Formats: sequence, structure tokens, C-alpha cells
Amino acid sequence: MNRDDTILKYSFLFCTIYFVCMAIAHFFSIKLPILFVYYDVSFYAYQDKIISFCVVTYAIFFYGAYKNRVLAPYAILSMIATVLGLSLINLSGDLKSVLNGRATTMYWLQTGMIALILVWLAVFYMRAKKSGTK
Repeated sequence: MNRDDTILKYSFLFCTIYFVCMAIAHFFSIKLPILFVYYDVSFYAYQDKIISFCVVTYAIFFYGAYKNRVLAPYAILSMIATVLGLSLINLSGDLKSVLNGRATTMYWLQTGMIALILVWLAVFYMRAKKSGTK
């Protein structure tokens, strides 16, 4: 295993831990920015529990990529879908209607953080692949 693959491997483990924390935050409705993107909008507790179960699948998926980098491109694609989805929500009239004039800056910062994780994973995946690690 080369340096880039080692960084990629442990980056997937970090993401696994991040998603487990996010799932716990959603399950228990702990509305903390970074773990809960839309932390200050109204919600129903059952919605957060649904999200928590979906986030558990991210954790499982990223743990799989940690164990076997063959899954890496699919995990990276899932992050692309996440960033696009969050961006669409951030731009939506539906979100604006519940914000009552409040700014979406914090949501964009969190979406940007997830986008940075995506770029990090993509760069180290391409570097590891280039140096012969699959």
C-alpha cells in the first residue's frame, strides 16, 4: 500500500466515523451544525430517524471503501450526489419558505465542507490509482 492509498484508506475511515456521528445526531435530534446540515429549521422527529437510518448506509458504504478501495469510486459518486442534492435544497423555494428571510450561509458552508471531503477523496483516489493501487 502506498502513501496515497493509506491516506485514502484512513479518509474513508474518518468519513465512516463522521457518518456514524451524523446518524446518532439525527436519531436523537441533536441539532448541531456539521452533524445536522439544516439544524435550525422545523422538523418532525420521525423525519430525523429516517435520515439517521439512511446515513447509517453511508457509514456502511464508506467502511466498505475503507476495507476495499474497489468501492471507492462508488463512495465518491455518492458524495457527488450528496453535494448536488444539498445544493438544490439550498437553492430551493421550499427551504426559503421555512427560513422566513434567514440566510442560507451556514447550509452552504456545510455543503462546502462536504464538497471539500469529496475533492479530498477524489484526489487521493486518482493519485492512488495512478501509482498502481486499486
